[in-house]
Amino acid sequence: MPDLSISLFGVTFKNPVWTASGTFGYGLEAMELYNVSELGAIVTKGISLKPREGNPPERIAETPCGMLNSIGLQNPGVEGFLKKIYPNIKDIDTHIIANVFGETEEEYLEVCLALEEAQKVVAYELNVSCPNVKKGGMLFGHDPIVLERLVDRVKSKVKKPVLVKLSPNVGNVREFAKVCIDAGADGLVLINTLLGMKIDVSSQKPELSTLMGGLSGPAILPIAVRMVWEVFSSYGQSIPIVGVGGIYDTDSALQHVLAGASCIQVGTVNFFDPYAPLKIRKGLEEHLRERGIEDFKELVGRAHRMVVKS
Repeated sequence: MPDLSISLFGVTFKNPVWTASGTFGYGLEAMELYNVSELGAIVTKGISLKPREGNPPERIAETPCGMLNSIGLQNPGVEGFLKKIYPNIKDIDTHIIANVFGETEEEYLEVCLALEEAQKVVAYELNVSCPNVKKGGMLFGHDPIVLERLVDRVKSKVKKPVLVKLSPNVGNVREFAKVCIDAGADGLVLINTLLGMKIDVSSQKPELSTLMGGLSGPAILPIAVRMVWEVFSSYGQSIPIVGVGGIYDTDSALQHVLAGASCIQVGTVNFFDPYAPLKIRKGLEEHLRERGIEDFKELVGRAHRMVVKS
C-alpha cells in the first residue's frame, strides 16, 4: 500500500486530506455518515473570542461552478466551543486544527491561548481575512505590516504550530507569504475565498444581504493552483503549503499537490457530496498505486520538476 502519511511542523498526519473551515462544521454531522477518523485532519469552523450570530439572510447564493457565502463567521465563541463542542469531538481519531479569527490582535491571541490545553487541537489556522477594528476595518491579511505583527505576536505566545490562511484578494500573494515566513509561521494555507457578487435580475437587487461575499467551489480552482505554484516556487523549501480552493475530486486535489501543496483541504464540495473527502483519499491512493509510487510526498511540487527551463 502506498504511504499517504506526511509530517508537517512536528505533527504526523495519517493522510493529506483535510476538510476546510466553514464547510464541515466541527465534524459532528459527518460522523453520522462515515468514520471521520479516516481523514487526515478536520479544520473547525471559525472560532472567535465571543459568540457571533453572523449576518442576516440571505447569506448564500449559488453561482456557476461555485457559491457565494456571507455567513458572517457565526459560531458559539471559544468558551462555547470548549464546553459544548469539544467534548464531542475530542475522541475522534484524527487531528483537529482550530480556525481562529478576531477583530483585534488581542482577540486572536486570547482564542489561541484558550485552546492551548485542548490536546486534540494540534495547530491553529489564522483566518486573516477579517477586519481589524483598530485599523479602520482594513483586513489583517491585506496589510503586510499588520499581518506580520499578528503572526509574530501569536507565535511568541503559543506552543502549538501556527498556520496562516492567506487571502487571494491581494496584488502579490508571494509578498504576504514572505511576511508570514519572516514572522515565524509554521505553514501557509492557500487560498481563502475570492470576493464576489451576484445580482438577481428579476428583483434587480444583490442576492446577499451584505452585497458581496466569498466565492468558493470549482470555479476558483485555477486561481488557487496558480497561487500555490507561485508561493512554492519562491518559498517551497522554507515552509509547508496546504492547498485549498476548488477541490472537488482527485484530479483537482492532485493539481494542488503537484503545484506544491503538502496537504489539501476539501471545502465547498462537502455541501453537495459529503463523501468527497473519502473519495479523494482513496483516489490519491489509487493514483500512487497505478504509477508505482510508494510515498505520497514524492508528488509534492512535482510539476515544477517537469517544467523545462530554457
